[in-house]
Amino acid sequence: MWLIHQFPLCPFSRKVRLLLGEKGVGYELKLEKPWERRDEFIDLNPAGQTPVMVDQERGTKLIHSVAICEYFEETVEKSKMISGTATDRAEIRRLTAWFDEQFHAAVTGPLLGERMYKRIVHRMSPDTAALREAMKAANEMLDYVDWLLHRHNWIAGSALSLADLAAAAHISVADYLGGIDWRAHENTRVWYMGLKSRPSFRPLLAERMAGIAPPADYDKVDF
Repeated sequence: MWLIHQFPLCPFSRKVRLLLGEKGVGYELKLEKPWERRDEFIDLNPAGQTPVMVDQERGTKLIHSVAICEYFEETVEKSKMISGTATDRAEIRRLTAWFDEQFHAAVTGPLLGERMYKRIVHRMSPDTAALREAMKAANEMLDYVDWLLHRHNWIAGSALSLADLAAAAHISVADYLGGIDWRAHENTRVWYMGLKSRPSFRPLLAERMAGIAPPADYDKVDF
């Protein structure tokens, strides 16, 4: 059985968990607070980042969400999430990276910093100006997601892909932290409702970060 070292609001762990859920790969969770830098965890991953996956019976350790997702794409045939032509696969990888890098840098990361790390780690109040900037960036970036979904049923084309899972992972964390204004993003809202209704998503919606409550409609499929 795989063990995932993660914490509930880690978007990269959420992406991996969504992929494993779609592929039917079983796993158990190990709560890891990377900011505590436990010696045992640093021994597993000196970079001190989640997720880390371990299969102790086989002596296998996987680090970094990109490497983990690629590993399961290569080893599990069910529900391929990087598929199609070479051009299709390149677009899936491009958009997955866009969420993991640009969306995270402008939206998910700042929201986590202000509404989670400051509260839990530093016992400080969030910077309202920084929150406004993150929410403004979320609104602008969801305009792009709306455009993508106007062209296709899914983020990267006509089929569910890793790009959708990455998008849902980051957007769900931002939504949990109250950083999404859905009123001007109908295309993204309808797409997200579909993702929230999938069995792979249900464990994420039920999970809570201690000391931080999500908005009332966070776990509602129809919102």
